[in-house]
Amino acid sequence: MTEQADKYREAAQQMNRLAELDEEEEETKDSIETQLDTELKSVSHVMSEHEEITKLASTLNINSTEARKQLSVFPDQYLVEEHSIPDLIRKMRKSRRALKGEQRIKMAKAIDTMIDAYADHLQKCIGSITWLSDYTVPLSKMRYNEKDLSKLNKMKSLELRRETVDSLCKYWEAEQKQEGMAYSKEYSELAKEMRLAKKDFRNAISKITNQSITKTKKQRQEDFILKSVCEQPGITAQNIHEIMPTPLFKISSPNTIAKAIKKLDIVSSNGSYYKMPSMIKKNIWAYTAAFIDSDGYITLDRNMNPRVGLIATGSRGKVFMEEMHKSIGYGRMHLDQKSPQQTRLIQRLNFYSQDDVTDLLTKCLPHFRLKKGNAKLLLELIRMKKGYKKTDWYKSRCDEIFKLMKWENHKDHVGYDWLKEDIYLTDIAKLQGNCKMSTMDSLESHESILKSPKMTAMQPNEMQVVIEADADMQGDCCLQLKEALISDFEGQLDKDTPADINEGWLETYESAISRESCEEIIEALERSEHFLRVKPIIDAYHSCNFGADSSAKYAMLKQQERTFVITEVEWDTKLEEDAEPDTASLDFMIRLVTAKELEIEEDATQEEIEDELSNWISMETGWLHSGYVWYEITADGEKRDWLNPKSDYDMV
Repeated sequence: MTEQADKYREAAQQMNRLAELDEEEEETKDSIETQLDTELKSVSHVMSEHEEITKLASTLNINSTEARKQLSVFPDQYLVEEHSIPDLIRKMRKSRRALKGEQRIKMAKAIDTMIDAYADHLQKCIGSITWLSDYTVPLSKMRYNEKDLSKLNKMKSLELRRETVDSLCKYWEAEQKQEGMAYSKEYSELAKEMRLAKKDFRNAISKITNQSITKTKKQRQEDFILKSVCEQPGITAQNIHEIMPTPLFKISSPNTIAKAIKKLDIVSSNGSYYKMPSMIKKNIWAYTAAFIDSDGYITLDRNMNPRVGLIATGSRGKVFMEEMHKSIGYGRMHLDQKSPQQTRLIQRLNFYSQDDVTDLLTKCLPHFRLKKGNAKLLLELIRMKKGYKKTDWYKSRCDEIFKLMKWENHKDHVGYDWLKEDIYLTDIAKLQGNCKMSTMDSLESHESILKSPKMTAMQPNEMQVVIEADADMQGDCCLQLKEALISDFEGQLDKDTPADINEGWLETYESAISRESCEEIIEALERSEHFLRVKPIIDAYHSCNFGADSSAKYAMLKQQERTFVITEVEWDTKLEEDAEPDTASLDFMIRLVTAKELEIEEDATQEEIEDELSNWISMETGWLHSGYVWYEITADGEKRDWLNPKSDYDMV
């Protein structure tokens, strides 16, 4: 019994010891928690400015000056031509009252867009206030504006920061308790707590004086200059100085104003100042797209020449056009044109070149809202004109594009006479579905095959090609051309390559050849690096279609329209003295070219024609030249020798 009792006593002592350990553990936990709470209160998440700077400098291993600069980054006031967004929205809403229908809807959308942008701006302002960024949820329920956020950013006192955060936390806690609660006395008490929390938040902000966010005299001077220029476009430095408030007038002069303007986004034109939208520099293509949507055009003329232009009026419009021209880098300016109504002068920035139009529309395409359809039509047309004029669908598709462009430009015109343009609205969807972009992508696959490493590695060979002449069976000529090209390709395959790989190459080539017309195939071959090898096949094809004198016959076909004939070319071989161009290879490529292919207008001068011819020779042959001899064959078949004029007509 004694032994058993001793065991029980020992067990009891162990139990007591375990209980004591548990108590010690709880006391230790409480002590640690108390200590942590004290430390958090002494150096809490809400820190003073000095503590923030010290912590940031230590974390990033930078000095205090650099840390202070990072903490003081607060977004500039959101202004549109020196008008705050709330003021601008009020003006837009007032203007909306006088609008109806579609215009009212557009204005409403513009207001919504402005509100969304301003909301994003306020969120950026909140995010820049480091000590407040963790309390955005309750902050969103408070009443504040951009000025209030600026005051919060200027809050340096730790005590005042904690007071602000405390009001936000009280609001959030009361809101959490109130969620899902039925209306009762407790619900009302929580609502009262939330109102008091909002009041405390406003009181904390009110303790920051307006002077703390007041700008310096230099900043106020710059703001006044910007406001004056926006409100009075074309104002001079002298005028700005005269209307300045007395405090700013005393520290300014026309000369100092002119110097200050150079640092601002203001454009000078003959001593007059204009404010340009910052969007021009930030995203020129987005701004250009918006400009074209509102005050521009995308169209084509009766001769299927692409035309893109921007229009503005008056002196301010002139400055706009000059800045747009400078930012875009190309285009042709037409300034100070008289308007039909004899009102303000018209300023234009037009784009005529196919390359310029292509570059402009490609970069602006993602940003178009109203004229995206017009832009896609012009891009399709230019691509067709550059490489697909000989296709059987070129002319018909040009006619369709002309009708579609008319429809895009006048679809909002009520009562427009579509029948005068031979346009049936029921056919619009069909015409849109006839887009040739995918067709051109498919045709260019053949050219990519020709430019593949396998093809470019092939060497010229001596071959005798015979395609039987049959002027009445041009289909047979084309069939024989394709068979000859396939036979040539098969002969060039590397015999050391496995047979299955060669068969795959041959099948791919045969498939590409069979899908295209002979004119398209020849056009691709003329641009390829192995033109010399297949030239005998092409010559044989032309002999089949046009007879033995194929070059002359082919020229006659082209002379059905205005054509320029090049008879001699003097090649420039100074850069490569040992190199001599193979004129035999150039015989068919540079003999003649049409005015449409060169995009030469009817009223073009001799200098303009020769420039285009010179560029064409260099692009087609890849050789530099020092001179050439040429003449023109009119659409009527008459020779017109510009180099040796025999009449006033030839002197135009």
